[in-house]
Amino acid sequence: MESLRRIASFSVDHDLITEGIYVSRIDGDVTTYDMRTRVPNKGDYMDNLTMHSVEHLFATYVRNSAIADRVIYFGPMGCQTGFYLLVRDADNSETLAVVFDTLEKIIAHTGDMPGAERRECGNYRNLDVESARRECKRYLEILKSRENTFEY
Repeated sequence: MESLRRIASFSVDHDLITEGIYVSRIDGDVTTYDMRTRVPNKGDYMDNLTMHSVEHLFATYVRNSAIADRVIYFGPMGCQTGFYLLVRDADNSETLAVVFDTLEKIIAHTGDMPGAERRECGNYRNLDVESARRECKRYLEILKSRENTFEY
């Protein structure tokens, strides 16, 4: 069997990661942000309902933001401790401002969940605006309480 190359995200010591926002990697003009909402390996993980709900709202709002045309992807980490945001031609301070604005919009969101119809989502019954609002409020408070250097 051929030897597999170790991927970059497995090279970070997850016992040293705290909640925050980090630059995970840069590939050409695409920056991958690690939006860590939970401390890894501490037993406090997001449930699927919360992850899925944040994904729907954050993806919708960030794709309607000042960097909408440069957003490549937003989605949850399988380990249930955060999300990845991929942005083309990213500027860290601009991205952070958009992340703050997006989180604030989710916290203030009223009304229906975007993409919550059967034809729009493969698990459309597993969505809850209030769960997303709680998670985003918690994460925004963490980000506002510290200097965000984007370094692990």
